[in-house]
Amino acid sequence: MDLGMTERLRPLHARVAAMVRDEIMPLDAEFLAEVPKGDRWAYTDRQAEILEGLKATARDRGLWNLWLTDPARGPGLTTVEYAYLAEEMGKSHLAPEVFNCNAPDTGNMEVFARYGTPDMQARWLAPLLAGEIRSAYLMTEPDVASSDATNIAMSCVRDGDAYVLNGEKWWATGAGDPRCAVYIVMVHTGDADTPRHRRHSMIVVPADTPGIEKLRAMEVYGHDDAPHGHMHIRFTDVRVPAENLLLGEGRGFEIAQGRLGPGRIHHCMRAIGQAEAALALMCRRSLDRTAFGEPLARLGANYDIIAQSRMEIEQARLLCLKAAWMMDQGDARAAAPWIHQIKVVAPEMALKVTDAAVQMFGGAGVSQDTPLARQWAHLRTLRLADGPDAVHRRQVARAELRPYRDG
Repeated sequence: MDLGMTERLRPLHARVAAMVRDEIMPLDAEFLAEVPKGDRWAYTDRQAEILEGLKATARDRGLWNLWLTDPARGPGLTTVEYAYLAEEMGKSHLAPEVFNCNAPDTGNMEVFARYGTPDMQARWLAPLLAGEIRSAYLMTEPDVASSDATNIAMSCVRDGDAYVLNGEKWWATGAGDPRCAVYIVMVHTGDADTPRHRRHSMIVVPADTPGIEKLRAMEVYGHDDAPHGHMHIRFTDVRVPAENLLLGEGRGFEIAQGRLGPGRIHHCMRAIGQAEAALALMCRRSLDRTAFGEPLARLGANYDIIAQSRMEIEQARLLCLKAAWMMDQGDARAAAPWIHQIKVVAPEMALKVTDAAVQMFGGAGVSQDTPLARQWAHLRTLRLADGPDAVHRRQVARAELRPYRDG
């Protein structure tokens, strides 16, 4: 099991890391400062200039769609190789989109590539791969405990050559973005006699379909994440062509697992990058600031906090690489316990390191003057996204107990 950087990855990693450090991170604050100017749900001219300029540079340098393990569409890196790149991207707000490696689009592109018809791939996958549109994934609902996805209740009823959708979804990440053109939606299609894991399906819904109403932007600790956003959406008699149903009725869980496995690893890879960025800020602050006649590093337990942060980052990185290696072996069932483990460990660790950095910065740490407050809120949310910690721990425990039960 080789978890180190391959020789082919090293130069690519150096180029990605340099672009993130020297060209993307310096523009993060300016990009975010544009949000309150004018319509929060539209990109200002300066935001578009920053984002599209950086994307064009990444494309020209061949640093594009790096997440694709299919060599016919991308560089054909393994998941382990991509892990090192995703970690660098996690250090910047803009970097994942600059390289067209951003959620939820990567997961949706996986769905279109694996399960979409040729027409879907031409209409939606091609412009997503080109970075010309954005997409959203609609699964969670406000009226059910969506951590148990068998509770998903959005009605999807066949009516002639169409399906009719009724219900509400929330935390639709990216649905507020004016470039968001398509939704992939988890819906309920079975009846009481259908096995629980065959009652759900996935359907492709153009974002401008009549009957779709954006009720509000959901706020994370008081912030709406405009202009990207996490929307609460109502569907009222929304008619979608029957051919938009992916694979057929009852295949929703099969598609969801194909989508969420890689996506969970990508989230964790980026979280490790965020932890590294927070630790770097913490170390600089601890040496640059003095109190009571001493650098902050020498006060209280700060040496221990810095050391513990480094050790926990290294531990989480190794677990993430192990999960990525398991994914690369091609057996999703065998990889699943490792993905569940890292989905708990990485966000929890990154949140802890970020919180320690906030403490080192004092009042500045919770202000807009550092990226730490925004990062803390994102990481706390990540402990819920793609399944809360408790659900992943439950799956880890079930896998651990299985051989004892079988015995």
